Parts: sequence; structure tokens; C-alpha cells
Amino acid sequence: MNQFEIRANFTGPEAAQEALHKLQALRAFEVNGLFESGYLTATVDEAVVDRAVHLIRQVGGHTETIG
Repeated sequence: MNQFEIRANFTGPEAAQEALHKLQALRAFEVNGLFESGYLTATVDEAVVDRAVHLIRQVGGHTETIG
């Protein structure tokens, strides 16, 4: 399976932290970022990339996906 990198930014640190926890529950391979600045990068499996993008957008994030 392929892995995808998702870059996201949020209006505040609370939304970035919420996305972090949800991505961890989704079993993202890696989640990094400057959460206090509202930025994160997640690496996810191809099978869950659409769900990961959806949950980021649910908490107010804007995404860019790199495959």
C-alpha cells in the first residue's frame, strides 16, 4: 500500500490538537507539526487518506495531500 502525506493548517492550536488525537486513533503512521501554531503533517496509508482529510476538515483544517 502507498502512503500519503497530508499537510494541514488550523486557525488555532486546539483544532490542531484535536486533529492530532483523531489521526492517532485512525492509526496514522506519523503525525508531526507545530501544533501551537496550528500546523501539522500526517503520513497515512492509502486506505484511510480520504477519512483523514475528512476529519481534518471537520475540525476546521485546510489540507494539502501529497502522494
